[in-house]
Amino acid sequence: MIDDFYLVERGRLREAETLALLRSGLYPARNPTQNLGDLKAQIAACAKGAEELRRLARHYGLATVEAYMRHVQDNAEEAVKRALEALKDGEFSYAMDNGAVVKVRIAIDRAARRATIDFTGTSAQLPSNFNAPASVCKAAVLYVFRTLVDDAIPMNAGCLRPLDIVIPEDSMLRPGYPAAVVAGNVETSQCIVDALYGALGVQAAAQGTMNNFTFGNDRHQYYETICGGAGAGPDYDGADAVHTHMTNSRLTDPEVLEFRFPVLVEEFSIRRGSGGKGAHRGGDGVVRRIKFRQAMEASILADRRGVPPFGLEGGAPSALGRNWLERADGTRDEFGSTHTIAVGPGDAFVIETPGGGGYGKRDT
Repeated sequence: MIDDFYLVERGRLREAETLALLRSGLYPARNPTQNLGDLKAQIAACAKGAEELRRLARHYGLATVEAYMRHVQDNAEEAVKRALEALKDGEFSYAMDNGAVVKVRIAIDRAARRATIDFTGTSAQLPSNFNAPASVCKAAVLYVFRTLVDDAIPMNAGCLRPLDIVIPEDSMLRPGYPAAVVAGNVETSQCIVDALYGALGVQAAAQGTMNNFTFGNDRHQYYETICGGAGAGPDYDGADAVHTHMTNSRLTDPEVLEFRFPVLVEEFSIRRGSGGKGAHRGGDGVVRRIKFRQAMEASILADRRGVPPFGLEGGAPSALGRNWLERADGTRDEFGSTHTIAVGPGDAFVIETPGGGGYGKRDT
């Protein structure tokens, strides 16, 4: 955990101080020089963005730019208000593998063209790192209601204006400092999104996890999220092998991964039949098998290994995710949602991601 720290002060990158910070603590960074390179790239991106905003203001005038910023948000607000007219009240509770529950109730005020999204009843703050800051919860709400708008509008804060969000204090969605929150951003956020869709009755659960997979040693460090199945809806099947909701990222090309890291991608395939059955079937997950050529440490941070992604309106849940390590000697270690394990040359880490839930009863 890093408290307030000047990365750049009076135009100077505090390079030596930052490297000292990254090398300190009980668990120092593995490769501080590489981390500093990443930070320099992010600073450069922010500087470029700031300069482009200045250029825009110089060209059109600041008053015009600010006016169009307001127009974009006003338009988004109206688009969400129109979407609310087609929605119904609902509530939903969705459990995670660790026993925590995200509970949400959505009430639509048609006269005021507003909605209240109330997370009262959600589990209390957790001793693990699956707590999600309130900002993550609000971002998930913003995402869901933006997806319900058919108009081609940019994502912006205007979407939240018609929404009143209630998040209880000291819950897993509004934890107190210094609660651990890393899995809240990547895993609990997925649960929030699916619970919201469940409460609205518009879509079955997606795979419900990012399947965060990391491996590394002193020289190599790698992190990826792995795709799975999307949830089905009232008039469509779920997509196979896609990054769903919060986990909208790309996987490294196998050729690049194998060139830069001492691993082999032995399998990356669609996990046929893992989507939930229904009038509209959920999307299938994937099978990903990585073999190591050097000793490393590998970790999985995931969910939906114990509680399956739900179906809606009679649709069936999807298959659970699974992961295990196959040793070079043929022995096998199978484990649940979260695990860290030492791996050696010839060992293979296998991940089967969940599918999405089905929607509607299947005719028989």
